[in-house]
Amino acid sequence: MEIYNVIGLMSGTSLDGLDIAYCQFSYNGQWRFKILKTKHVVYEDKQKNELKEAVKLSAIDLLALHHSYGQWLGEQVKQFIDEEQLIVDFIASHGHTVHHQPQRGISCQIGCGQYLSNISGLPVVNDFRSGDLALGGQGAPLVPIGDRYLFGEYDFCLNLGGISNISFEDNGLRIAYDIGIANMLLNYLSQKIGKPYDKNGEIARHGTVNKVIFEQLNSLEYYKLTYPKSTGYEWFQAKIRPVIDSSDDSIENLLCTSVHHIAYSICQEVTSYSKNTDNQRLLVTGGGALNTFLIETMRDYMNKSVLIVIPERAIIDYKEALIFGFLGVLRKRHEINILRSVTGATDDSCGGVFYFPNKK
Repeated sequence: MEIYNVIGLMSGTSLDGLDIAYCQFSYNGQWRFKILKTKHVVYEDKQKNELKEAVKLSAIDLLALHHSYGQWLGEQVKQFIDEEQLIVDFIASHGHTVHHQPQRGISCQIGCGQYLSNISGLPVVNDFRSGDLALGGQGAPLVPIGDRYLFGEYDFCLNLGGISNISFEDNGLRIAYDIGIANMLLNYLSQKIGKPYDKNGEIARHGTVNKVIFEQLNSLEYYKLTYPKSTGYEWFQAKIRPVIDSSDDSIENLLCTSVHHIAYSICQEVTSYSKNTDNQRLLVTGGGALNTFLIETMRDYMNKSVLIVIPERAIIDYKEALIFGFLGVLRKRHEINILRSVTGATDDSCGGVFYFPNKK
């Protein structure tokens, strides 16, 4: 049996912090995994704002942040390893996405692999997206290969981070794409009243749906596109915020409206691809899985043949970090870890660049 002990790192578009997952992957004709240790590092306000505003930086300032953030990642990983006394083969890091414009062949994740490698003292694999972009793909989403091999018992895998994304099998091909907005919008509204997020969706629960805003959000052009498609913070800034900011309705009502929009957009997609059989299962992970009002609203909109499954907390919180660890394992084995059926590239590929400590 082949065994790999890997640390996966993930910083999502929600900007809530860094997810660190120490995972063991084993292969004996079938892939299995264990999440052994985890840690969530909350961004301090200054760092959170730097990452949030990074999209506005000049090239030279963005490069400086790329290096300093890579150094910070290395410090966090080293501290985690020392605290837990871990034996690690290598680190697989997603980095933090600043720019994602696949139509221009651009996707920029900061967090320099060489700085991370030098400080942690371990090999690092990152920059998973560039190879797919060079093949004409979206460079996203990347998680579906993990959904196929690690969570194949589910009919659909949905992640509710800053953006909602989904993956599923269709006629032997893995299909995946970003559905649309999720926690990024809910957190934006919550922060207007001094809260980092709407815990359990309790504020939204006490609001009512603004039908005008609901319809405006539902009719955005992105939702009419067919896969492959992916989106991010720039789309939120350009298309979602203007709709929300145009309204003088209460935050309660706007949060309620946003929850209904998110649930509606997800359920439209799932329903369109669900089969005419009972007991189909939709695995929900990411921070949005903890928003009980959002999950209840999804169940109201959902095709009744689809069962929404909320897994154990470690899977909810660390599934993406886990899967980036798995992407790193596949990269080390020189095996396909990015699927053209998902990204729209001309070929399947093996993405990721390895860095090694270059100090004595």
